[in-house]
Amino acid sequence: MNESTIHMAWSAGEALREFRTGVSLHSHTSHSKETLDFIPRFVAAVPGAGAMLRRYEARYRALHGQDINYFDAWWTPPLGPKEALELEQRQIESLNRQGLVSLSDHDNIEAPLLLRVLSDSRETPISVEWTVPWRGTVLHIGVHNMGPRQAVAKMEAMRRFTLEPQEAELRRLFEWLTEEKETLIVFNHPYWDEKGRGQAHHEAMVEEFIAHCRRWIHALELNGLRPWAENRRVMARAEELALPAISGGDRHTCEPNALINITRAETFGEFVEEIRSERLSTVMVMPQYREAMAGRILAGIGDVMRDNDDHTHGWRRWNDRVFYRRAEDGETAPLSAAFAAGREPFLIRAFLAGVRVMEHRQVRAAVRQILQPAQELSL
Repeated sequence: MNESTIHMAWSAGEALREFRTGVSLHSHTSHSKETLDFIPRFVAAVPGAGAMLRRYEARYRALHGQDINYFDAWWTPPLGPKEALELEQRQIESLNRQGLVSLSDHDNIEAPLLLRVLSDSRETPISVEWTVPWRGTVLHIGVHNMGPRQAVAKMEAMRRFTLEPQEAELRRLFEWLTEEKETLIVFNHPYWDEKGRGQAHHEAMVEEFIAHCRRWIHALELNGLRPWAENRRVMARAEELALPAISGGDRHTCEPNALINITRAETFGEFVEEIRSERLSTVMVMPQYREAMAGRILAGIGDVMRDNDDHTHGWRRWNDRVFYRRAEDGETAPLSAAFAAGREPFLIRAFLAGVRVMEHRQVRAAVRQILQPAQELSL
């Protein structure tokens, strides 16, 4: 059997009655490192900003004798593990369902390991979003609910592969990851060419990867931060492969996952069995997914740039949560060590001013109105 069903939360009605649990998959915490390599592509789309960035890059090159390495700088999501867990649970509980939450940071399992020390989150799944370099592109694999005895060793093996990929090792690694029956492997946002390597090349490599590793992939992800048209393509490909299409919110900021699963299962292990063995997946589209994607992204940027006196790690200001490797010695430092508040380059100050205007409720409402209509969510 293979059956994937989509429900819209605003019109689900009686369809919810038979499901006792909501499942939040693919959610990030302050333990994720989000590289800044997107900046040149993002700025190039803003009139006038590209030339300003090139001037700043030229000054940096003259000062340091090398180009800015955007891969050697990164930002971290604003919520710590406990805050991220509670945010996702609250949304599911608002549906009067119990919540199961799998946090999956990039290439580390620090958040779930920390949560499992606490009595009220001892059953948190040990999960990760694994970065897989593959034939000139980059793919992301959700590995959910690793057994605690071997989770650290498996994470170390995945990390080694990411740093030094050996294609011949990939099948052996997947075999090891899936030998535990309660572990779930999800191909995250398969059609997103995140690194801009070229859409045609990326999709060709996706198909080669599926052909190489199909045996160990349990589901394809519908992603809460990708357009509905792309998710519909994923649904069609999942059906062709006789795989479930499963939710993945990909939350990085303070908006809870826009896509979740609902299930009859009571534990995460039972949910995995439902996906792996029965190949049944029921996805719930939450109301925030209907909003224009540009507005949601702007709100998310506001979350990242906002001060937080209660930050888990004490990183109060936005530039305490952005890090880079110093050119002179290769050591890691927060951006706040490079310049004090109010002394940032003009481009950053202008961007901050725009983001902070968006914090006003009336402004955000007006921008949302301008950015409408919302996505059409026909199936």
